Amino acid sequence: MEIGTLISLSGYFLLMLGIGLYAFRAASESSSGYLLGGRQLGPTVTALSAGASDMSGWMVMGLPGAMYLTGLPNVWIAIGLIVGAYFNYLIVAPRLRTYTELANDSITLPMFFESRFEDKTRLLRIVSSIVIIIFFTVYTSSGIVGGGKLFESSFGLSYELGLYVTAGVVVAYTFFGGFLAVSLTDFVQGCIMFIALVLVPVVILFDFDSYTGVRETIEQLSPTHLDIFAGTTVLGIISSLAWGLGYFGQPHIIVRFMAIRTVKDLKVARRIGMSWMIVALVGAMATGFLGYAYTEKNGIAVGDAETIFIVLSQVLFHPLIGGFMLAAILAAIMSTVSSQLLVTSSSLTEDVYKTFINKQASDKQLVFMGRICVALVALVAIGLAHNRDSSILDIVANAWAGFGAAFGPLIVLGIYWKRMTFAGALSGMVVGAVTVLIWIYAPITIGGQPLGRMMYEIVPGVLLSTVVIIAVSLLDKEPSHSMQSMFDSMLGKVRQ
Repeated sequence: MEIGTLISLSGYFLLMLGIGLYAFRAASESSSGYLLGGRQLGPTVTALSAGASDMSGWMVMGLPGAMYLTGLPNVWIAIGLIVGAYFNYLIVAPRLRTYTELANDSITLPMFFESRFEDKTRLLRIVSSIVIIIFFTVYTSSGIVGGGKLFESSFGLSYELGLYVTAGVVVAYTFFGGFLAVSLTDFVQGCIMFIALVLVPVVILFDFDSYTGVRETIEQLSPTHLDIFAGTTVLGIISSLAWGLGYFGQPHIIVRFMAIRTVKDLKVARRIGMSWMIVALVGAMATGFLGYAYTEKNGIAVGDAETIFIVLSQVLFHPLIGGFMLAAILAAIMSTVSSQLLVTSSSLTEDVYKTFINKQASDKQLVFMGRICVALVALVAIGLAHNRDSSILDIVANAWAGFGAAFGPLIVLGIYWKRMTFAGALSGMVVGAVTVLIWIYAPITIGGQPLGRMMYEIVPGVLLSTVVIIAVSLLDKEPSHSMQSMFDSMLGKVRQ
């Protein structure tokens, strides 16, 4: 490894660990402080933290890899994500921030579901916790896979060592600093990702003198790379756009809305967050698209398309800058892994341990359990990540669909429809999650095509979940007076 690269990466690791230690005191004071930062995040940190935790290793590895392989048809995914993220800020964030505080100051989504629907059976809390634990453990493994590929491709080190180093640093600062450390590191990581994803395509464009040179090169190599409709179908475009539906049910993103200081800060956060997201997504796509032209023109071998950003960082820049670029990949990976670890830990601590094992647990005991759960989930995710052939984009797509279908309709209808009932909520969540699992894993084909090849599983998952929630709620008796009163109080506070 070049000394410049080593210096850059060492500095990055030390900065992340330093932030974890800085946040240690605030995180140790209470369970709410460790798991939700005391609801005191400012709009800038909220925006970049939400963006960085959203745009994981798939944005600097998975999406550029897809653009490298097939080109512009992948733009539909980005369009869907931008529209979905914007409406998530606009229609979900204000009401959810207000409602979770009114609903017994809920600091996890399962806790909110239980309070919102006055669930005495605790089934909503149990089932939603199971969904979070299963899908997030798998989701976390995708980030650790990215770390393993990074260390193997860039440093010639073993894939397994990359898994342990990536997970080890993330666990360390999450373990000590909790939500505040995760949010502050996400902010720094978001800044690093932004710079890197702008810098790489700009340098390639200078090498070609203009976009015309890039276009001519790609036309000679693969004209279909330039056709946004190449190889697509109507169902395929709908599936790509449907990625945006997932935003309404992603706990690691939504928890940022729950933690922001005030509802009024959300407007500023939306502007910052959407600006960051659009530039970062365009940069990620341009990296894969322009990188295809650059590597083919210069005869540079790219063994794994998902490592195109890594290859470009090594050949385009001085080792010191190259180290910064590799830090951007680690930033993308770690920002999401840490958020997912913390949300899973929150669910295990508040929704399992405190609810069913130790109802009288003190704040110190809950913080301790939160830290233990962070380490346990990381160990399971590392075990899953040992499958080195895993596609980052595929793993993310499956987990994203699972959360989007299980929680998306439940959250949106839950904060907009007063008539929604506990039975409707539970039925919709189960149907959404099960539909996604069947769509992915059931040996069912239509015309010789697996269901997942025909349409992204989030589409049937969200549709069926929504229909079931509405149908079951209408067949059920009306919500209690207290439940309707809390809904009205939420509306009143949002409108103030």
